[in-house]
Formats: sequence, C-alpha cells, structure tokens
Amino acid sequence: MTDARGSTGPNGGGYPPGTPCWVSLMVHGMAATQEFYGALFGWEFQPGPQQLGPYVRALLDGREVAGIGQLPPDRHLPIAWTPYFASDDVDLTAATVRHCGGTVGVGPLDAGEAGRLAIGSDPTGAVFGIWQALELLGTDITGVPGTPAWDELLTYDTESVAKFYEVAFRYEERPVASPDPDTDHVTLHIKGRPVAGIHGVGAALPRDRGPHWLTYFEATDTDEAAQRVLALGGHVLTPPHDTPQGRVATVADPEGAVFALVHMER
Repeated sequence: MTDARGSTGPNGGGYPPGTPCWVSLMVHGMAATQEFYGALFGWEFQPGPQQLGPYVRALLDGREVAGIGQLPPDRHLPIAWTPYFASDDVDLTAATVRHCGGTVGVGPLDAGEAGRLAIGSDPTGAVFGIWQALELLGTDITGVPGTPAWDELLTYDTESVAKFYEVAFRYEERPVASPDPDTDHVTLHIKGRPVAGIHGVGAALPRDRGPHWLTYFEATDTDEAAQRVLALGGHVLTPPHDTPQGRVATVADPEGAVFALVHMER
C-alpha cells in the first residue's frame, strides 16, 4: 500500500484515465447502511443518479466521497465496495476489458448528468467499475479521515492478472519487495505515480470471497475506529496492526461489506 491519492483528482480537475476515482457500495438496507457509515465516518447523504435504483452520494464537509445504492430485493449479490477507474471513453475501455478476457456485466450506460459507467470483472472474477465523468468527476476530497486512501486487489498471484490491468487501463507495473515468500505484490502506476496495488496472497485468499478489490479508508485512530465498527454492529476481521504505511485493520459493515481502516504515516 502506498499513499496514492492526491491533487490529480480532488480540487484539481478530472482524474487521469486508469486512476481509482470513486467507490460505490450496493446494499439491501439503505437506511441502516447510511446510519452505520454516517456514525463511523461522519458522512452525510444526498440523492444521486437513480439509473440502477435508489442511490445516494456520501458527503464529507459537503464534498462527494462515495456512493451507496439499493440492491433489488431479488438480487442476492455479494455486498462489497467497488472501486471505479477513470476513463475518457467508457465504451472503448469496456470493449478493451472484454478483449483482454474480462467481462462487462452492467453497461455502459448513462448515470444521468453525472457521467457514464460500466461494471465489469477481471479474468479471475474481481469486480470493478469504469467511470467517464461529466458533472461528477469522482471523489472530491481525500487525505482526511473518512475518505478513500487506497485500493488493492487481493488475488491468488499477481502474474495471473496484472497483465490484464496493464493492457486494459495502461498501468505500469512495479514489483514491491515482500518479506513473506508466499505472497507477491505489485503497484500499478499512471504517469509514474502509484494509484493502486495487486497483492497475491496465494492460499490465504478467503475461499468464500475469491479475488476481490479492497478499499482502504482513512482513520484518525485505527484502533478507535475498529472499536466503533464493533459498537455499530460491524465486525473486525483483522485486528489493528502496524505496517510500513501505517496502522491497518480489516473490518466489515453489518451487511458484510469488507473494507480496511488505515491511519497513514505521512
């Protein structure tokens, strides 16, 4: 994990293509989910595009941070945070994803005046979104508690899927030294800047989830935030621990959406 998000998106115009620019969650209980994240991160909410059903944007100090949508009652999909990668042409990017062995399950379609989107998955099944901005450029504030800090793909090994992302989103790969011989790690760069990571964890990958993207959110105090998750009805999956980038915990909200909390050293 690397401190990646910065001035290229928030307050600085659009995100460069390939950069994680938004994160969204589809749930069954909209009201309860808003209550949980409002209490955890101090988010407030306002209505967003309704093309995929009821949807709200999470705001921090009046600025867009993330989105939460309502799953239809008959859709029993995994509850998970999904990162969206910026694109200048979502239709072209979606076609490239298919050409590289991925799938596109939703779209491309217009999200009102906000932009145009598609939702796809890589060849191993990890789900991600593609976002072509119009009125909504993406996450408008980062680097403070309650905002996305990093996105990392947890998968079996980096070699099997890194080439897909390199071609589909034009990333540059850079290996990261790992003290664990059973894992491997690469960072994905855009114009020399780290924007996301791929972490190959081998047999340590949860069997009930498979390869998946994990979003890290900034926390003032990782230990206190993890305790607050428990008090609000969530779960702590990996207790707070120190890493070279800061103190991290992996948690889940009451519906089971997994995310990480991190207090990043700057």
